[in-house]
Amino acid sequence: MSTWNNPLNNPTVSNVGKRAKGTLNDFEKFILRGNVVDLAVGIIIGAAFTGVVTALVGDIITPLIPTGGNNSLASLVYPIGYSGGKLQVGPFINTIITFLIVALVVFFFVVKPVNALMAFHKSKEPTAPTTRDCPFCLSSVPVQATRCAYCTSPLPSVMPSPPAPQGPPQRR
Repeated sequence: MSTWNNPLNNPTVSNVGKRAKGTLNDFEKFILRGNVVDLAVGIIIGAAFTGVVTALVGDIITPLIPTGGNNSLASLVYPIGYSGGKLQVGPFINTIITFLIVALVVFFFVVKPVNALMAFHKSKEPTAPTTRDCPFCLSSVPVQATRCAYCTSPLPSVMPSPPAPQGPPQRR
């Protein structure tokens, strides 16, 4: 039997285990990245939260809205034509109320706290200035500039001065 016909000598078949292991390692790295896990948790929590909000709107808020003869907004239906069709206004209004409540809760309990946290972290980080004023024409120029772009005057260097010696002066 020649080596040409032997499938075990085929390079694409003999390294399949190593390639599969590499692919599975790459997939594991992808799945365990923070974004994917955060997204999965967010979807699960969102689905559970939607059920809570739907129950809140359907069981507590809509019974408080008067609709005439019935006490439920979901029963607000208008007949259309003679074929027995119905325009279901109540369930649509329930859906709008549910959406607004979800949007308000997400805004006040997620967006506002995250924005406040981000502003708090940004306020802690001092930022280095990117521009300085030309001492001759008082125009704003980049910090690294050696000449003013407006008056072409040479600018003093912004190299940090060497640290001052600590302690008493030493005798030589």
